Amino acid sequence: MTDIGDQHENPDAVAEDARPRSSVGELQDMVDDLIAHLHEAKTMPLSSNVLVDREQFLTMLERLRAELPDELRAARWMVREREAFIGRTNEKAEAIIERAQARSQDLVSEHHIVRESVEESKNVVRRAEGEARRMRLEAEDEIERSLQKVETVMTELLGRLHFTREELHKARPASLEEGAAE
Repeated sequence: MTDIGDQHENPDAVAEDARPRSSVGELQDMVDDLIAHLHEAKTMPLSSNVLVDREQFLTMLERLRAELPDELRAARWMVREREAFIGRTNEKAEAIIERAQARSQDLVSEHHIVRESVEESKNVVRRAEGEARRMRLEAEDEIERSLQKVETVMTELLGRLHFTREELHKARPASLEEGAAE
């Protein structure tokens, strides 16, 4: 259940309100388009410089930049959701433990009842702790899988970015690099 404030932090809610989010493949396609655009650009005579349509190239870069924050916002949202889920799980576990302890105190009357209540409360506490531990581990596993996916996306995008930068540097004429070194 989300309240109105959460909708602005939930990337799915933002995406539904604003625009559809790009997939990793679409982001890679954008980078590929930029690279292809550079490869297809006309070279200047007697140099390795190329002529590109500045407005078109800037538009492509701005579109790519506009798409990236959705992935980052999704990662940030997942971390917050993980923390909130773990907090709720811990609260439930503490409530179960408190009920078990309260129940065990209520059962204290006679010697054999005391023994039974102590044993029962220990069992309830063990079950509650085991259940809380299981729920916490499941939540952490799910969040880990989600974060791994986001990390993979970001790693792929970073690789593409490095490749694009290398391509740009390869296209730079040697005379400009020598002038910059001096």
